[in-house]
Amino acid sequence: MSIKLRNRLLALGCVLIFAAIGYILLVNTVNQKPFGVILFVSDALSAPNLTTSRIYAGGAQHRFAMESFPHLALVSNYANDYSVPDSASAATALATGKKVNSKNLGIDPAGAKLESLLEFAKSHGRSTGLVTNGTLVEPGSAAFYAKTNDPANGAAIAAQLVDGFSPNVILGGGEADFLPEAKGGTRKDSRDLILEMRRKGYNIVKNPQELENTAAWQSPNVFAVFAPGALNFFGEMESSDTQPSLSSMVRSAIQFLQYNGKGYLLVVDAGLSEKAATMNQSERFLKETQALDQAIAVAKEYAGQNALIIAVGSEAIGGLRLNGYPFRSDKGVAILGANSHGIPSLTWSTGPAPQHLTEPSVPTPVPSPAAASAPVAAAASPSPSPNTTPAAAPQEVSAVHLDRAIGTAEDVIAIGAGPGSDKISGFLDNTAIYQILQKNL
Repeated sequence: MSIKLRNRLLALGCVLIFAAIGYILLVNTVNQKPFGVILFVSDALSAPNLTTSRIYAGGAQHRFAMESFPHLALVSNYANDYSVPDSASAATALATGKKVNSKNLGIDPAGAKLESLLEFAKSHGRSTGLVTNGTLVEPGSAAFYAKTNDPANGAAIAAQLVDGFSPNVILGGGEADFLPEAKGGTRKDSRDLILEMRRKGYNIVKNPQELENTAAWQSPNVFAVFAPGALNFFGEMESSDTQPSLSSMVRSAIQFLQYNGKGYLLVVDAGLSEKAATMNQSERFLKETQALDQAIAVAKEYAGQNALIIAVGSEAIGGLRLNGYPFRSDKGVAILGANSHGIPSLTWSTGPAPQHLTEPSVPTPVPSPAAASAPVAAAASPSPSPNTTPAAAPQEVSAVHLDRAIGTAEDVIAIGAGPGSDKISGFLDNTAIYQILQKNL
């Protein structure tokens, strides 16, 4: 072997050794951003609600899948103007990392538009998805794309989803806000927004079967609204042929989004928990926590151990509490109705009166801008989401009878698993959730 050839081989060997060392250092010392990032948002995620839901699901020793997550924090969620947030301000803080006034979606107190997590992720090359079992125009979902001070105007919010920023995958309820009256919707401007989404290049999906049969690698953009309003509550779907579960939508969304080599961000709004809490529907509310837990478990399975998954509470509504001393093994119907002391096992702070009570209800208080600046404003509370629909009267007692339950001063919780989730720790503000997610996008 010539000296020249030997030197070249030695040089090549040194280059390969240094490259290997560099790769090892990169993998083990540089903060690698996770490929998949998933955010779950739900009103059910507060300590009292989680405890009651756990007991209802399986007794005192039962544990949800989400309780295997290694990181946990207590999260404050006040709005810019009220100590207790409404749906719009709470969701916007999570979506944009900024405190805003009640009834504001995606705009700051001065009226300036705020960039959402989904918009940020798209600008950095990631695929984006939005899933809800509520409607796509309710604050829990709309905060991630809409900019408005009128969260009750579903038609205008739906138009923003089509005319402005649109995630790659959009699955949920609320079809009526996207269709004109002539086609069974509620729009008065004659626009068929579903047809417009098709023209934008979206694959329109109408039912769970079409969702299952849609080839993920062929469909980078998918749009589906499975019901005129919110989807049916967990366990109450007459047929899986018409509406998918929250879990199945999460699974499909991950499969659609993972074909982008730069990664993805998926936001999941478990919107039905707010709807149940607003109407004091205890059993439905507790079951929706189970639905959320199943969806989180599915996300962990399909996204993999290297995905960053965070679940966080948005606001707290109604003040549900489990009273008395149920037996350790009591679950399900055993904690419904009266307890051993003859008082209701489940009670609410505010909300509709049960059918057997005849006292007149008090109208739900709605804050005004003037009230927000008055000295007594601390005693006021914003009204819940205006999209909540009436339902049958509940069987549990509420301390103050209102047409709809209102928010309570209660910290929510956040849990996390995967790369970057170690920042979910101690006491945080809800705006910190945005910062944690943004740094990993």
